[in-house]
Amino acid sequence: MSIAHTGSVPPAVAEAVGEASRIKTRAIDRVAYASDASHYLYTPQAVLVAEDAAQIAAILRAASASGSRVTFRSGGTSLSGQASSEELLVDTRKGFRRIDVLDGGARVRVQPGATVRQVNMRLLRHGYRLGPDPASEAACTIGGVVANNSSGMACGITENTYRTLESLVFVLPSGTVVDTAATDADVRLHATEPTLVEGLLRLQRRVRENPASVALIEQQFAMKNTMGYGVNAFLDFDSPIEILMHLLIGSEGTLAFIAEATYRTVPLKPKVTTALAVFRTLDDATRALPELVATDAATLELMDATSIRVGQSFDDAPTEILGFVATAEAALLIEYQAMESDHLAELANRGARVLGESGLIAPARFSSDPKARATAWKLRKGLYATVAGARPSGTTALLEDIVVPVPALAPTCEALQGLFQRYGYQDSVIFGHAKDGNIHFMLTDRFEGDAALGRLVGFTDEMVDLVLDHGGNLKAEHGTGRAMAPFVKRQYGAQLYDVMREIKGLCDPSGILNPGVIISDDPDAHIRNIKLAEPIEVEADRCVECGYCEPVCPSKDLTLTPRQRIVVRRGIAKAEATGDHTLAAELERDYDYDGVDTCAVDGMCVTACPVLINTGTLVKRLRHEDQNPVLAAGWRAAAKAWGPVTRAGSIALTAADAMPAGLVRAATTAGRAIIGADTVPEYSADLPGGGSARRALAGTIGTGEPIAVYVPSCTGSMFGAAAGGIGVTEAFRRLVERAGVRVIVPDGIESLCCSTPWTSKGYTAGRDVMSHRVLAAVREASRDGELVVVSDGASCTEGFAHIFDDAGVHYRTEDAVAFVARVVLPVLGDVQPIVDSLVLHPTCSSTQMGLDPALRTIGETVAESVTVPDAWGCCAFAGDRGMLHPELTASATATEASEVRAIGADAHASCNRTCEIGMTRATGREYRHVLELLEEATRGVGRL
Repeated sequence: MSIAHTGSVPPAVAEAVGEASRIKTRAIDRVAYASDASHYLYTPQAVLVAEDAAQIAAILRAASASGSRVTFRSGGTSLSGQASSEELLVDTRKGFRRIDVLDGGARVRVQPGATVRQVNMRLLRHGYRLGPDPASEAACTIGGVVANNSSGMACGITENTYRTLESLVFVLPSGTVVDTAATDADVRLHATEPTLVEGLLRLQRRVRENPASVALIEQQFAMKNTMGYGVNAFLDFDSPIEILMHLLIGSEGTLAFIAEATYRTVPLKPKVTTALAVFRTLDDATRALPELVATDAATLELMDATSIRVGQSFDDAPTEILGFVATAEAALLIEYQAMESDHLAELANRGARVLGESGLIAPARFSSDPKARATAWKLRKGLYATVAGARPSGTTALLEDIVVPVPALAPTCEALQGLFQRYGYQDSVIFGHAKDGNIHFMLTDRFEGDAALGRLVGFTDEMVDLVLDHGGNLKAEHGTGRAMAPFVKRQYGAQLYDVMREIKGLCDPSGILNPGVIISDDPDAHIRNIKLAEPIEVEADRCVECGYCEPVCPSKDLTLTPRQRIVVRRGIAKAEATGDHTLAAELERDYDYDGVDTCAVDGMCVTACPVLINTGTLVKRLRHEDQNPVLAAGWRAAAKAWGPVTRAGSIALTAADAMPAGLVRAATTAGRAIIGADTVPEYSADLPGGGSARRALAGTIGTGEPIAVYVPSCTGSMFGAAAGGIGVTEAFRRLVERAGVRVIVPDGIESLCCSTPWTSKGYTAGRDVMSHRVLAAVREASRDGELVVVSDGASCTEGFAHIFDDAGVHYRTEDAVAFVARVVLPVLGDVQPIVDSLVLHPTCSSTQMGLDPALRTIGETVAESVTVPDAWGCCAFAGDRGMLHPELTASATATEASEVRAIGADAHASCNRTCEIGMTRATGREYRHVLELLEEATRGVGRL
């Protein structure tokens, strides 16, 4: 499908949006938003960024008047094509993130842009959670959860949105805003939308008076069901407002915009035990299901023999699936949850009795050990990632889900496996929520050309017959979308399908909302515009465009997310392949800033990615390929003379600190205009003066036998300490001496660096120079790896670890925070807190290295109470990136900074100097290294 170079917005719609910055018509924006997690590709003509319900109402009124068609996009994790459009795409992720915890957590009011995980993190301290528990909780948003009636591992049909939603605020295509919580909501709705209300009551009578319709609804909604509209609302509710509210659940943005949802939450059950039971056959596993369901198991996750074979390839595969060649076997991951230990033991005993009478290849053992449970769940959750990530380059992963009555699960799975073989979909795994009769399966192919599309059509037709013949539903939790829109009538029959068409017509008489989704007259809608992934750089080629990476990306509200960076690379490759060199050049031009310059290369995306892609690695490659030879040579020279360079930088900062800030800023602004904003840092008054030289530390610190090599970060030498502080290097020195331990500081310390400045900029020659120097110095000081290597900046510790890994040497690294928590703190004895409240900012490096528990330990030693903000994220200062592009740090920290200011803590701390500078700038609160606070506490200093 070709992509027009420019997009357009009807004038009335543009006026409704208001700010021009909220209207995105550049090719790069439209290509970036074209892909969601599904296997479809529709490029919008424009993207609109809305900020509140009133603005949405104005947009919809204008769209209705102009006949413009509108689709809403939030998390973009939908798998069936319901979040993409060829016309106007409205981004509701950026402006709708408010979360209000009510009644001590028993209820929660949420806007559609907040993710499930963000909501659950807010509820955690109150002992509650949301009922829906989709596996994509880290990325899927409340808007999508309501619009798709998402479920998950445990919620079934009793704790999903349909059953736990209390009220909604929504906007109809007419622009009418409805709050179902209002005491006179029915009266208001009838007054503003009389045709809609009267039509709903007429449809209710029609459904209730048709015994065949009632019976079919009761049968199909007794299982998970996201096929078509939720016509069970006509049976379950009497008032028009309740009927309409529940029809909107699962309506996939085709009837109204969900502006706010209030949920009744579910109590957290803290006691959990898990077992991985491997059965001789799939039939044995499914025969055990009814009895296991009767034991009140929270989850029963099924994995077929192909799934087991895939899992056996994992480095940390559970022992239960090892030691045999999987041919016909199947596994069930069984979990029980309870409020009390005694009840948990009772539940597990019930499960064990059932399993003892089943066809297991070995006894199953329940465990509450977090590590054992995590290994078992990694097997289940890693199946999609492993198969999708291993697909051939240029192919697309198509993930489907169905549901059948539990007794029909075994023959359905067996027949599906036969269809895989018949249509050539090799290595397709079957896994899913066996407790609910809900299974997922994945097809991988390049769905292009008559042969490939013919296979898909044939497979789909037979699969539809198979599921319906077994009394099932064609969609259980992924939504109808475009993938199953042609089959809604086939599942429900003409009578109920006609009811659904009338629902659409009543709510959206102009047909402007999400056309082609759920209700479609196109019998081939499921095979149109299938995404054809063009091969790109190896670092990102296996991306499945799921969007899991987006919530943790610091540039998500400024330019592009990791998914979008990859999507645009594919757009460039496609434009080149089709000969549209003008489009390719336009995308490349805008990608320089949006995709490369404003990437923090912090690696947080890999922590969320199911196929373990670090988009920062791709960006580093692009920076290397596009490097300026003069700058590359300059950075290589800097590596050779790093000691003098850092001292010069320190002196310059000290001098700048003594001069009028406006004068210095004017000079850097001029330099940026002449040389480039990605080359010359921007000075601001919040930057500290220069730090102290490291050379005086060379030798040893402390007493006794050396136990570590200490490589203090050059950032502490370049940037001075926070106001009133001594800096982490001096704090660490004092703590080591106070504890009576000894560390070695390598000779030539002033010239050593973790190499991150060169790595992040793509200057490999300079990085090689520094790496060789570090290796030589550490080899000698550590006795060739006998001693652990400690640094005092989290990103620097990570950088040193990368140097050693890349060189193939097994030198241990440990951050100063972890070293102090492990070695120093136990020696110091009973340390009294010196502040009442402390806000901690973990860093991207501390998170990826698993340093955050030690960070909290130190924090809890020096403070009565410690808070990590709910909105915590990477600050994106990223070495000098926050000085080159301060707008990146400002955007990345905005939400966290607002929360920090509201907390009003006595002290603020982190574990990396540049991150401390970034957070100080963002919040107006002075951030120091947490070890500085510990050093003060161990001096016996009174409260701050």
